[in-house]
Amino acid sequence: MKIAEVFGPPTSPLWKMVKQCGVDYVVGTFGGRWDKDRQPDEKPWSLGPLTRLKKAYEEGGFELAVIEARPPLNKAKLGLEGRDAEIDQVCDLLVNMGKLGVPVWCYEWMPVINWSRTSTDLVTRGGALVTGFDYADPRNQQPTEYGTVTEDQLWASLKYFLDRVIPVAEKAKVKLAMHPDDPPISPLRGMGRIMRSIENYQRLLDLVPSPVNGITLCQGNFTLMTNDLPAAIRQFGKQKKIFFVHFRDVRGTKEKFQETFHDDGMTDMAACMRAYRDIGFDGICRPDHVPTMEGDDNSRPSYSNIGRLFAIGYIKGLIQAVYSEKALS
Repeated sequence: MKIAEVFGPPTSPLWKMVKQCGVDYVVGTFGGRWDKDRQPDEKPWSLGPLTRLKKAYEEGGFELAVIEARPPLNKAKLGLEGRDAEIDQVCDLLVNMGKLGVPVWCYEWMPVINWSRTSTDLVTRGGALVTGFDYADPRNQQPTEYGTVTEDQLWASLKYFLDRVIPVAEKAKVKLAMHPDDPPISPLRGMGRIMRSIENYQRLLDLVPSPVNGITLCQGNFTLMTNDLPAAIRQFGKQKKIFFVHFRDVRGTKEKFQETFHDDGMTDMAACMRAYRDIGFDGICRPDHVPTMEGDDNSRPSYSNIGRLFAIGYIKGLIQAVYSEKALS
């Protein structure tokens, strides 16, 4: 298992801190205002900007291993006019990732509403701040401008999307790693959500069978889907379908939960690590969401600098302990 962190250019103190913790891989987001060479006709997923993004990371000492960003996809998800143009842009991204040797694209199928929280400053251990979600919050019942979108509609639009992009991904040798709905609950503000259960993930894999059709196993979401997360890891791992891992934890239920320190949630993290070891997972793992700790600010909830360092150290310790067990057996 290889540890990565997610951040975008330009370089910052976080880059050096992460590197000092022994991290050599990065999960990339699309460049922004830092890319002064971007031409008017270029998109963030065009070959030129992606090439410069990869070069910027390499100059900082990091290998670009995953892209966790995407072109607009709401029309594709909702099956609206204009979806083919959006899918064409995804195909462009995959072709360009293939040219640059970036092997994994993390995407999701949440229409209109991406990851959702009702709180961003819940107090946890020692006064650290975490995010939380409460389905009973009235804001979760307010419909979006798109009204009701059913799960059947989303399955149909996903099938249409995968039929188009999987042949491109196969040729480019880029793996598609589907991230769960966050939170894994349906509906949310009238929007159906389909990446919310172990059974639905198996349906995804069977929908368009391909070596590149797989999973981002975000533990914070998957642990709200099942009482036996290590078994789910083994189920999908035996099929060689776990392409990317978000190693984090929560406490609660899918209807009401809060995020936690990596060592303070409801999941047996060591058991999960043993499952990754047993399936031979050697891909990219990133700590994902972390508490905001004393001395840091909460301007980017779940992504404070100090919390990330704690998480990296925790994961490195687990890897060394668990993988040494195998060496001794």
